[in-house]
Amino acid sequence: MKPEFRKLSLVALAVIFAISIAGTICLAQQPAPYRLTLQDAIQKGLRANLNVLSARTRVDEAEGALERSKSAAQLPRLNAETYVNVQNRNLRAFGISVPGIPFPTVVGPFSNYDFRIYAQQNVIDLATYRTMKASEFAVDAGKMDEQDARNLIVRSIAALYLGAQSSEARVASDQSRVTDSSTLLKLATDKHDAGTATGVDVLRAQVQLANDKQALLVAQNQLKQSLLALARNLGMNPGTPLELAEPLHYKDLPQSQPDALLPSALKARADYLSLASQRQSLVEQQRANRARFYPKLSINGNIGELGRSIGSVQTTGLIQGQIDFTVFDRDRDGEAVQLASRVKRIDDQIADLERGVDQDIRQALLSLDSANEQVTVARQGQDLAQRELSLAQDRFQAGNANNVEVVTAQDQLARAEENYIVAVSSHVDAKFALARAIGETEKNILQFMGNP
Repeated sequence: MKPEFRKLSLVALAVIFAISIAGTICLAQQPAPYRLTLQDAIQKGLRANLNVLSARTRVDEAEGALERSKSAAQLPRLNAETYVNVQNRNLRAFGISVPGIPFPTVVGPFSNYDFRIYAQQNVIDLATYRTMKASEFAVDAGKMDEQDARNLIVRSIAALYLGAQSSEARVASDQSRVTDSSTLLKLATDKHDAGTATGVDVLRAQVQLANDKQALLVAQNQLKQSLLALARNLGMNPGTPLELAEPLHYKDLPQSQPDALLPSALKARADYLSLASQRQSLVEQQRANRARFYPKLSINGNIGELGRSIGSVQTTGLIQGQIDFTVFDRDRDGEAVQLASRVKRIDDQIADLERGVDQDIRQALLSLDSANEQVTVARQGQDLAQRELSLAQDRFQAGNANNVEVVTAQDQLARAEENYIVAVSSHVDAKFALARAIGETEKNILQFMGNP
């Protein structure tokens, strides 16, 4: 070999080696997909969702209002004051004069020093006490609103995860169809080469394979879109590669009667408990409104150092009990009307929500029962379609028929698999709806799906 060719060969080998190394490094640098479970998705969604974060701040705000109410109702108020002044006084303006005797009209200037601590403690103040109790129920209502917001997000995240599971199942189904179509094309080609099949059989198999590949591409894109939406709602970087750790599967759920579930649901539904706490808060506000005419007893006083100069100050103080009566307060009547209307509105909302919870439970159970039957029928359809495909393949391979029967059977099997995916997805979604209807959404969803 000539030296110049030998050099070119070495250069080519070096380039190929460098490309191989670079490709290996690129593959090694690609992050591994994040295996996402349903429970992990729910936790990430709760940490990232704005509605949950806002609900938490409202709870903090209500707790701050409660602390202020407790301070007014139970704790003393202390404040310190000190001053130094230089003044003169017009005695005649205060009525101090002695007729017939020269007496100064204005005295001073003189100084005055006062260092004093003031204290006040309510002993009996029912209006303030009832306001504090109303704030306690408002905090409870805020916590229930936060829990309800969490339940809604759990339901939403579970639905997104289910959508990704369904898309993944369709990709697997379409991939299986591509494999079957590739097998059919090979068989048709071999039979055509052997002279036992026509060119139409080969062309028909090619068309079927092309259609199945097209459907697979659409399903793969839909899966990517579903994972993208899921990552966005979990607060993750949309570019993060995700991999579902839990594929779509069917798990039966024992049936229950709506009348048996309703009482426990009303005790667990955060939105219902929130309305109940809001009503209690309004009732306490009504009691505070009536207590505005009750006497209030308080103790207040002060102690400090008072003198003409810093060196001459002496301790002085005061302690006294005080009773306050409200004689006329027209504002109380208007407030009473407002509170009564709010209580009535809350009562109407509670009654409506009771009917809504009952409806949610019954709808979820109906959907669950229907989905169970759909899964059973879809499984039977899958079995029949698979048997039909096997028989058609055998007939075509034996030369008893062309591949029209095989293509038709493949279409029937694809339809049966899609029916099964839809049925299982409907069943899972019905379980999610039931978990939301009976309260404690996150716990029930994970339990219904077989998670601890």
